[in-house]
Amino acid sequence: MTYLSVERRAGVVTCMMTNPPLNLMNDPMVREIDALTREVEASPEDRVLVLTGGADGIFITHYDVGELTAVAEHEDVLATIERGGPTTIHQVLNRLERMPKITIAALNGTAMGGGCELSLACDFRLMADGPFHYGLPETSLGIIPGAGGTQRMARLLGTARALDLILHGQILTPREASALGLVHRLFPPYAFRAQVAAFAENLARRAPIALAAAKEAVRRGVELSMDEGLALEQREFGRTMRSADARGAMAAYLRGEGYEFVGR
Repeated sequence: MTYLSVERRAGVVTCMMTNPPLNLMNDPMVREIDALTREVEASPEDRVLVLTGGADGIFITHYDVGELTAVAEHEDVLATIERGGPTTIHQVLNRLERMPKITIAALNGTAMGGGCELSLACDFRLMADGPFHYGLPETSLGIIPGAGGTQRMARLLGTARALDLILHGQILTPREASALGLVHRLFPPYAFRAQVAAFAENLARRAPIALAAAKEAVRRGVELSMDEGLALEQREFGRTMRSADARGAMAAYLRGEGYEFVGR
């Protein structure tokens, strides 16, 4: 079974994840996402990656609990996990977070557990407003988020808020997730795909070198001291200033003209 369907348009790669009927994440789906993210990262034509759900009202319900139950029966697998080495899903989510392309989780509906964790690794989370659910309910099953949820939610919200949500296994509505800052934009369901496409295409028209440099400066900078972060910013600023796009765009601005970024 193929879990992903992919479309490319004007620098935007849209990936629809489908595993009926509940749209559960599982290991084969993760491996397909792994291959796709490697491909997008290496392609100069691909500027923005959009991940969305292929089921009505569902982004990813959660990771397949049946698969997790099977893992719990294998001591050797659990021992490997406990040693702390990166699993495939960690490698995929780290790549989404660190790759120079812009990544968008287009939350067309419910995203819990692994689906929520996938979205937290993306640069943007856009969600349909409606009777949907968002969050990390793992403690309700006696486990904890295992694909970076504890770390990314704490970095986004702070430890106090993250502890409250994760320890209680609290599930949020789209509006609650938006109010907390977990979701960047809420769109009405009837216009969701069109609004997401417009959002992604706007980013794809911007200077890819500048977007990559800004992403690097922000994501890495928050883990550094202020002085180290400023030094990182200066290095990335210098890199963008050397680009043909920067020279062309600034010259066009001075002439009062528009400029189409070419990515070099």
